[in-house]
Amino acid sequence: MSSEIFIMLVLVSITPFLFLFFVKQGKKRAQSMSLPPGPKPLPLVGNLFHVGHSPHKSLPELANEYGPLMFLQLGWVPTVVISSADVIREIFKNHDLVFSGRPELYAVKRLNLGCDNISFSPYNEFWRETRKIAIKELLTAKSIQSLQGDRYEEVELMIDFIARSPGPINLRSLTLVLANNVVCRAIFGKKFNNSTSIDGFDDLMHKVQELLGKSSAMDFFPWMKWFNNFNGRNSSMDKYFSELHKILDEEIKEHLDLSRPTPKHQDLVDVLLQVQNDPNPMIPLSNEQIKAVLSDIYIAATDSSSATLVWTMTELIRNPSVMKKAQDEIRQVVNGKQKVEENDLSKLVYMKSVLKEALRLHPPAPLVPRETIEDCTLGGYKIPAKTNVLINVKSISIDPKYWENPHEFRPERFLNSDIDFRGQHFELIPFGVGRRGCPGMNFAVSLFELALANLLYRFDWKLPPGMTGEDLDMEEAFGLSMHKKIPLCLVATPAIL
Repeated sequence: MSSEIFIMLVLVSITPFLFLFFVKQGKKRAQSMSLPPGPKPLPLVGNLFHVGHSPHKSLPELANEYGPLMFLQLGWVPTVVISSADVIREIFKNHDLVFSGRPELYAVKRLNLGCDNISFSPYNEFWRETRKIAIKELLTAKSIQSLQGDRYEEVELMIDFIARSPGPINLRSLTLVLANNVVCRAIFGKKFNNSTSIDGFDDLMHKVQELLGKSSAMDFFPWMKWFNNFNGRNSSMDKYFSELHKILDEEIKEHLDLSRPTPKHQDLVDVLLQVQNDPNPMIPLSNEQIKAVLSDIYIAATDSSSATLVWTMTELIRNPSVMKKAQDEIRQVVNGKQKVEENDLSKLVYMKSVLKEALRLHPPAPLVPRETIEDCTLGGYKIPAKTNVLINVKSISIDPKYWENPHEFRPERFLNSDIDFRGQHFELIPFGVGRRGCPGMNFAVSLFELALANLLYRFDWKLPPGMTGEDLDMEEAFGLSMHKKIPLCLVATPAIL
């Protein structure tokens, strides 16, 4: 919860009629239904102070006290927090549709000019059809395979850059360039600005991600829309969101240009424009809606991919024996070839376990938002429609009920286990679960595995002189994706193959 919300809370607390309204509504809710347990809410602000600035830290602590199904009143927004694989199993076997909504977030709506996208759209026809289009044209096994050449080229550019760099490598910048270029080629048919450098774009995307990941007063108090005009949030969003919209407008214009060279394969912009121009479209699509879908996929794919690769390398550098074991496996399988190819990946059993363990300890989205679209009963408690739901993915993935020594980085735990992250094992759901699970999982994993395998195959890695694994700051930066707060910088030495 950001500092401006605390300022806003002071303003709210001096408004008597709001107090009366809140008390009346609270009594009415308590009398009409049996809600899950939770900390006692304060007048007006509810449990916002219980959550504080770092919900990814405070919510697991609250769940330890109040249980895996917990109720919080966040301002005016009733919220249920789920921190158990058992509860997730009950939801997505019996109530998946009920929990398929998304809360309306102020920053996301402003970015998309009020239009729906895939990640944050309510459960409706637009969401169903745009999701089908994205999966069919970008995220099927065949489509992912067709982009293999792009992945090879971008991974090789990353390897060449590392080989030429004399000093420590900033892994976040490096992996963000990689993810940005691969995603851009998939959805735009070309790299951003036809360049492997995104210094200016990196800053823009950092600002956009920061604004999208920061709570707004309006998210907790819908009538407080005016507050963002005074705290600078609206002006910041207008500035950075308009820059991103300008990029997307230029891409749409370029794709509409009849003199544009024929691409090797259709990209997502081409497909969405074809749907828009279809005389009998599945759904009507405006340019603003197309931009909403593009920005959604673009932001989600690049940021989460970068975060996952950085956390994986962070854990490996802290656990040298694990890194050596992974490198030995890769170098034995690849056996002197110049690079790791995708047909080698199925043989890298230990490396895949490393990636699973990194996703377990560092899920890209530790708190996944949902919203109930109907009343339902869960665990003996009544959950009303239009209740916000937070799936506490991080707590679930370190639950000692399912994981021995859950805070340790131990890839071996997966070697004789069938547990996977594809939504069938509820104790490991870094990509979500059910019909609102991440549709881009296979796209992301294909990039994770190829990039990680080549990083470990082609180089030996160590910390800068004077540093040890114990010196690494593991603080997390909370946002749409959970990044390492302090960038990871490592020294790479070309391996003798």
